[in-house]
Amino acid sequence: MRNTILSACFAALSLTACDVSQLRRPHALLPSTANRLDNRVRPSSEPTTEVALLAPPSLPSPGEALPETAGLPPPPQMPEEAHPQPEELTPAEPADSISLPHEPHLYPVAHLERARALREEGDLSGALTEARRAVHDAADDVDAAEQALDALILIARLSGQKQLAADAYRELAVLFPDGPEPLVQQARLLLELGDTEGAFRAAESALELDPEYPEVYQVLGRIHLSAGQATEAIIRFRQAVHLDPYHGYALNNLGLTYLQTGQDALAAEALAQAAYLLPHVGYVHNNLGLAYERLGRYEEARMAFDTATRLSPGDLKARLNLQRLNREARASVDLQALLGDRTSPGCPE
Repeated sequence: MRNTILSACFAALSLTACDVSQLRRPHALLPSTANRLDNRVRPSSEPTTEVALLAPPSLPSPGEALPETAGLPPPPQMPEEAHPQPEELTPAEPADSISLPHEPHLYPVAHLERARALREEGDLSGALTEARRAVHDAADDVDAAEQALDALILIARLSGQKQLAADAYRELAVLFPDGPEPLVQQARLLLELGDTEGAFRAAESALELDPEYPEVYQVLGRIHLSAGQATEAIIRFRQAVHLDPYHGYALNNLGLTYLQTGQDALAAEALAQAAYLLPHVGYVHNNLGLAYERLGRYEEARMAFDTATRLSPGDLKARLNLQRLNREARASVDLQALLGDRTSPGCPE
C-alpha cells in the first residue's frame, strides 16, 4: 500500500516538472507562434477535424483611428409599421373665460355673496374667482346667471379686465336675445380695447334688434370717429340726437366732430347745448372753449376753460388751453399798448 502511494506521488511530481520545464525553458529556444501554428497544420490532402486558430485582432494604438465596420452586415431594419409614429397633438379647446368649474361642495356655497364681500374688502382677484364660480353654478337659471354676470362685469371693470367684461356682455346678449343694450356695452368695451371691427359687428347686431335705440347710433358714431370716418360719424351722432334731443354726450361728440372738420359755428352750437345738459362734465366745457376760441370769442372761451379746470383739476388739456389763452391775451395787450390803444375789446385793461 505504501509503495502504491509513493508511486502515485512520484508520477504527479514528474508531470508538474514537465509543465514547469516548459516555463523555465529559455525564450529563444521556444518555437515562434507562427511555427507552432505551422506545425499543427495538416496536409490539405489529409482530412482533419481540428479548427484552425486565428490570431486575435490587434487593438489600435492610442493615436490610430478605430477600424471601420466595412465588413459587418448592416443592422436589421425595422418595418415601417414597427416604427413608433409621433402622436398628432390636437390643440386643446380654449377654456371658458366666463364660468369657472369647480369641485362639488358638500354643502351649498353662496359664491355670489362671497364675491360681493371680497370686492368690498378690496380683494378683486378673489372676488373675480367667486363671481366666475357663481356663473358656473347658475347653469340654466336665467335670473341667477344674470345676477352673476352683472357682478362679474362690475368686478372685471374695477380690476381693469375689459376683455372679460366684454365677454360677459356677450353672454348677457345670449341670455336676452331681444335687447340691444348688452351688445351696445360690448361694442363700447371692444372699442376701448382697439377692436374696431368687433365693436362694429356688435353695434350692427344691436341696430338690427332696435333701430330706434339712440345709444346704438351714439356708439356707431364713436366707432366711425375712431376709424377716421368723420362724415359717417356726423350722420350717426345726428341720428342719435334726433332720437334723443337731450342726449348730452351725443351732442358733445357731434360738436367735437364738427371741430375736427373745421365747422366751428356748428361745433359751438352743439357744444353749448351739451354743456347746458352736462354742466358738471369738465371736458365738454373744454371743447366748448376751443370752439369759442376759434370763433374769436375769447372771453367766452376763457370762461369755458376756467369752468373746465374747476370741474376737472387734473385735466391737463383744459389747463394748458387756459394758460395759452391768457398768454395770448397779454401779448395782445402789450401790442396794443405799443400802438397806443389800450382799450381793445375782448382783452383785459
